Amino acid sequence: MLQRLLTGVIAAVALLAVLLLGPPWATVLLLGAAVGLGAWEWSAFVLPPARLLRAVYVLLTLGLLVDFWLVTQAPAALRVLLVVAALWWVLALAWVVLAPQRRAGPLIGALVGWLVLVPSGVALLHLRLSLPQGLHWLLLALFIVWVADSGAYFAGRAIGRHKLAPQVSPGKTWEGAAGGLLLVAVLAWFAAPVLGQQPATLLALCVPVAVFSVVGDLAESLFKRHAGLKDSGQLLPGHGGILDRLDSLFAVAPLLLMGLLLQGAA
Repeated sequence: MLQRLLTGVIAAVALLAVLLLGPPWATVLLLGAAVGLGAWEWSAFVLPPARLLRAVYVLLTLGLLVDFWLVTQAPAALRVLLVVAALWWVLALAWVVLAPQRRAGPLIGALVGWLVLVPSGVALLHLRLSLPQGLHWLLLALFIVWVADSGAYFAGRAIGRHKLAPQVSPGKTWEGAAGGLLLVAVLAWFAAPVLGQQPATLLALCVPVAVFSVVGDLAESLFKRHAGLKDSGQLLPGHGGILDRLDSLFAVAPLLLMGLLLQGAA
């Protein structure tokens, strides 16, 4: 537990230092590294153990990230990509709820990895680089994930009784999820003035987005379970891999950006 806490604090401080003190290109490099490492870990879920094949998957993923970043400089293309991402996360929710035992073949699994990683990487870049107050919106995406996760953890430990998705992630409870969403609502209410938003408007955006942060976590747990893995990697002692820490963010980022576009805030 101490190792997990120490790793989390160090990682959070380092991340915030890059975002708050570094130039925008440092954030771009950081996001590119996160997507690349995420692709490496995802490839272990769905591809044979050949390291060369997994490396090719990482390179293809980064190539797609660059291509879609360039393509989505056109607003219509960005909207299409975000709609595709939203449809995937709705499908992921149905998969987790209705057919968690159904496995994906290698090709489908690789395509799902791109649906998880590429739109989210593009969305995170747009949140940081394309919006007024971009740094604040990127920080909001991160804090939605952190707050939802923390609220779920403490509420689940305190009052959790009813399992949320026992076939996928036995430790999660409905009470924990509700606690996380409640804390996200508090976050949105207090963050609204900083972002120039009405509290009720930001709350109406952040809470549904936070629901899908849970879906992102469960979807990654589903693929880990099918692959027979406890963690996606060992990069972060006590936490596992990059995907174990960023799975929720990969769902939050495109949905948050799409919500901002729909509200006219972006």
